[in-house]
Amino acid sequence: MTTIYDVARRAGVSPATVSRVFNGTRVSPEKIEAVRAAAEELNFTPNRAARTLRTQTSEVIALVIPDIENPYFTEMARGVEDVASEAGYSVVLCNSDSQTEKEATYLQIAIAEHMSGVIIAAASKATDLDSILSTGRPVVAVDRATRHELDLVVMANREAGVAATESLIAAGHRRIAYIGGPEGIDTAAERAAGWREALAAAGRDADIDELQRFATFRVDGARAAMEELLALPDPPDAVVAGNNLIGVGAIQVLTEHGLTPPAVGVAVVGSLPFTTLSPTAVTMVQLPARHMGVTAARMLLERIAGDTHPARTVVLRGETRQATARRSA
Repeated sequence: MTTIYDVARRAGVSPATVSRVFNGTRVSPEKIEAVRAAAEELNFTPNRAARTLRTQTSEVIALVIPDIENPYFTEMARGVEDVASEAGYSVVLCNSDSQTEKEATYLQIAIAEHMSGVIIAAASKATDLDSILSTGRPVVAVDRATRHELDLVVMANREAGVAATESLIAAGHRRIAYIGGPEGIDTAAERAAGWREALAAAGRDADIDELQRFATFRVDGARAAMEELLALPDPPDAVVAGNNLIGVGAIQVLTEHGLTPPAVGVAVVGSLPFTTLSPTAVTMVQLPARHMGVTAARMLLERIAGDTHPARTVVLRGETRQATARRSA
C-alpha cells in the first residue's frame, strides 16, 4: 500500500510537506504540483477518516447561501469550490432559503460532521453563529455582515447603487425608481442608499419615497413592485433594480406593458442571468461574484491553517457596463 513517505520520495519533498498539501496548509505552488503529480502516479489517496479522528475536523467546508437558484450565488459557489478543491477540501452546499431556522440546522450539521469551517451569506440580521464559533471553527461571512466579528467579503453596494442611478441620469431619465430586496438585508439597504445619494446630488429626489420599493430578491417580488410603480399617477421613466433577479422581474413587467428598454431605462446591480433584450439596452453594474467566493475560500483556508490575525473586511467593486442606447430628451 502506498504511503505518504512514498509520495514524498517521488515528489522530492519531505513527508511533512506532503501532509501540508493534503491538509490545506499554505505550501508553494511548485510543491503542491509536485506532490499532487506524485500522488496521482502512485494512486495515493490520503486517509481522511484517520485525519478526522486525529484532529476532530474533516477536510470538508460548508457553504451556506440564501438562494441556490440565484446565479449570483452559484457563481460565488464556483469560486469557493475551485479554491477548496485545489487545497484538497470538499464543499457542502447548503441552501437556507433565507430562513434562519433552516440555516441553524445546517450550522448544527457542520458541527456534528466535524467540518473544518463555514462560509456563510447570512439569511438575516438574526443569524446566530454562537454555537459554531464556540467550537473554534473558523467562519467567513460573504455578501452581507453579521453581528459577529468575522472575516467578511462584501461588494461596494452603496457605490454600485450610485453608479446604476448615475447611468440613468446621464441617459436623460428624470423620474428614477428603485426596487430592492428586503430592507433588513444590508445589500438592499446600501444599494438603496446609493440610489438616494445620486438622486439627491442631481436634485431629483423630490418624490423619492414614492419611488422606492423593497420586495424580495426574486423575480416575483420584483414583478409586484414594478406593477405598483407603473400604477402611480406619475409613473417612473426609469428603474434601478437592486439585484439580477429583480432586474429580470422588472423587465418582464415593463415589456408586458409595451415599455421595452430603453423606452423606460433600466439599470441592474448585477448581471442579468436571462433576458431576450439586447445586452446593450440595459446598464449593468456587474459584481465579481466568483472573485468573492475565491477570496472568502482563501481567507477560510488561512484560518483553518492557524491564522490568528484580527478579523478582516475585503470590499469588492463592481464594473459598470453602460447601455449604448440613449433616451431622447
